[in-house]
Amino acid sequence: MKISKGYKIIMYSLLGLFSLYFVLPFVWVILSALKTETEVFSYPPKIFPEVLQWKNFVDAWSSQPFGVYLKNSVIVTVMTTIGQLLSCSLIAYGFARFDFKFKNTLFVLMLATMMIPWDVTMIPLYMEFKMFGWINTLKPLIVPSFFGSAYYIFLLRQFLMGIPKDLESAARIDGANEFQIFYKIFIPIMKAPLILIAVLNMLSVWNDYLGPLIYLQDQSKYTLALGLAAFKGVHDLQILPIMSITLVMIVPPVVIFLFAQKYIVEGISGSVK
Repeated sequence: MKISKGYKIIMYSLLGLFSLYFVLPFVWVILSALKTETEVFSYPPKIFPEVLQWKNFVDAWSSQPFGVYLKNSVIVTVMTTIGQLLSCSLIAYGFARFDFKFKNTLFVLMLATMMIPWDVTMIPLYMEFKMFGWINTLKPLIVPSFFGSAYYIFLLRQFLMGIPKDLESAARIDGANEFQIFYKIFIPIMKAPLILIAVLNMLSVWNDYLGPLIYLQDQSKYTLALGLAAFKGVHDLQILPIMSITLVMIVPPVVIFLFAQKYIVEGISGSVK
């Protein structure tokens, strides 16, 4: 059915108006971070600052060791993303392309772990990591990612199930071993869902507050989310520093999403077939 031009204009206009509901808070944070303290508390509220106060970011950033927090967040985010991509792709490939005893049973058990709330496993995990001597290090935040995530494995497995078996059969005839088939054939095919998993993991880890709160004690080990929470506790009534640091924290996920949104759509559509 052909859609008329007028209908498209109406739909896009409605969608544009509806998107303002989500965009305006972000715009308000940006404008508030660039105001003076007087302008922030003025009534009636001033939408635009008279002079852009870029020094607000410098003052807020230098008030605490946010450079250290940023470094820790980058380390945790990058390492967990690498761990998830390696482990989940290998496990999903095994479930999707190989036949072995109890395969379906193991897959169902793995999916069942998604129904266990993290709150239930929080104390046992803390006791386990304490036994290893990992408390107050970044290891509890990084190492578990190298054992995979049930949700990410499920997404990749569903994507791989839609690829014909003839593909690897032809590769075996050409003399390729299993690792070559996985690395040279299936990894390029899985580009879109792998980028989807990387983005989802980055967003989750970057904004994670409870995990670092439980395992980290020294301020030098804080991630940016935990450092921001501590910063808010100290500067409870100081709006400008909080706005400035919050804006700095939300910029990387937004940029990542803008560059990867094409692959996010392709990854989701390919995984739900």
